Amino acid sequence: MCEGCSHEAMNNNEGIDLHLMDPIIEKYGEAKGSLINMLQDTQDLYGYLPQSAMAYLADKTSNKKATIYGVATFYTQFRLNPIGKYLVLQCQGTACHVNGSKEVSQAICNHLGIQPGETTEDLLFTVEDVACLGCCSLAPVIMINGEAYGNLDTKKAVNIIKELQKKEAEVGNNEN
Repeated sequence: MCEGCSHEAMNNNEGIDLHLMDPIIEKYGEAKGSLINMLQDTQDLYGYLPQSAMAYLADKTSNKKATIYGVATFYTQFRLNPIGKYLVLQCQGTACHVNGSKEVSQAICNHLGIQPGETTEDLLFTVEDVACLGCCSLAPVIMINGEAYGNLDTKKAVNIIKELQKKEAEVGNNEN
């Protein structure tokens, strides 16, 4: 059996309310070819695809667990782990690459203590390298939660992250 597809892993309830998925399942029913749509809506609901949610889909539809897991792991749009509050997309396209995106990426990752594809322990930042953000005139560019930051160098990029960290620290201090 595939890694992560064990009966125990696929049926482990991560403390989420699986019944929130019922409207998604009702919306698509048993429509052929609706699995990707159901997975997209499920990811929108939880921020990622919990193992228990995939098992629930298998139980409530005619899709097999292995099929669901196969689709979820095949397409890069799907995440099997929670992401941070801030999703940092680092463009590695040609324009960004020739203008220093690797150095910018490395500076961000060094500052956060993670590698692309990872999330900080405090669940604030997830960093992902992407092929292109379509902002070539701003190269090198990163996008954080849909907002583009361009014409970066390592110092500017790290300062953006530091500002977000400062903002979060202030919010945390105000809550205590």
